[in-house]
Amino acid sequence: MDSVWTELAVSLLAPMSRVLTGLAAGLFAASFIEGMQWTRHLAKLAAPLIRRARLGDVPAAAFALAFFSPASANALLGDAHARGELSQRAVILSNLFNSLPSWLTHTPSIFFLTWPVLGFPAVIYTALTLLAAAMRTLLTVGLGRLLLPPLPSEKEKKADPGCTPPGSCSPLSAAFWRKGLDSALKRFRRRLPRLLYMAVPIYVLMFFLQRAGLFEAAEAWLAEHAGFSGVLRPEALGVIVLYMAAELGAAVAAAGSLLHGGGLGTPEVVLALLVGNVLSTPMRGLRHQLPSYAAYYPTALAIKLIVINQGLRALSMIAMTAVYWALAF
Repeated sequence: MDSVWTELAVSLLAPMSRVLTGLAAGLFAASFIEGMQWTRHLAKLAAPLIRRARLGDVPAAAFALAFFSPASANALLGDAHARGELSQRAVILSNLFNSLPSWLTHTPSIFFLTWPVLGFPAVIYTALTLLAAAMRTLLTVGLGRLLLPPLPSEKEKKADPGCTPPGSCSPLSAAFWRKGLDSALKRFRRRLPRLLYMAVPIYVLMFFLQRAGLFEAAEAWLAEHAGFSGVLRPEALGVIVLYMAAELGAAVAAAGSLLHGGGLGTPEVVLALLVGNVLSTPMRGLRHQLPSYAAYYPTALAIKLIVINQGLRALSMIAMTAVYWALAF
């Protein structure tokens, strides 16, 4: 019995605690930025693209924030939607708009995981995934112009209500920080229960589904029925299956061994990683995005966001894979 509890503590409770800590930190960061009324200043960083996409100050602030914390960006969007400031359509487009900054936060870890093992193929793979993320962000600009109403002009915007109490807008005053922190803590305490109520059960469910072998069975079925056996060599198919079953690290190790042993060339290694990236999309959405999205958005909207986000991600990666195939083979 002790060994069972020890295994649960190591395999479930410890990782879940780290995830919840990260989600709570992202939530507090978003609450703090809102409480200090910094969204308007952050919005100026993305103003040109935001105006073209017909998004507003909150999506612009979320875009700037996503370069540092995608979780905080989602918390910002989720709270604005809950207050009625953003429509569901605007939230979806804003989430897609954040594809590039969200991906950039992961780029260093991806590159430094792949470069020591693969060398130049790592540069190609990382560059193609970045291009796919940029494509999604730019596509969102066009979708925003088609689907969203024009933004109000500066004259039509609500006037600044001013400082209450007087002097509390100066960052040099104690009243400024006291007022901002008090507002941030109130927002954080109001949102935290929902985060815990939604994230914990979903994380536990994902854990036991994984332990039951559901994800492995789904990944094996995808690998068997994906239809790439006539295009890729058997060694490359092994890299793809590892990518789907154990994610990037194991796939890179296998690809590195095959590359340096002469089993696969650079184009085949890159193509195998790209295909593995595409085929792992459904499981990635369930494992990694569902717990965090459900913590920040209503459940139905969270599922819709994951489906649209991961679907567009897969399509953009398929496009990059097709371009690479045409150029390299």
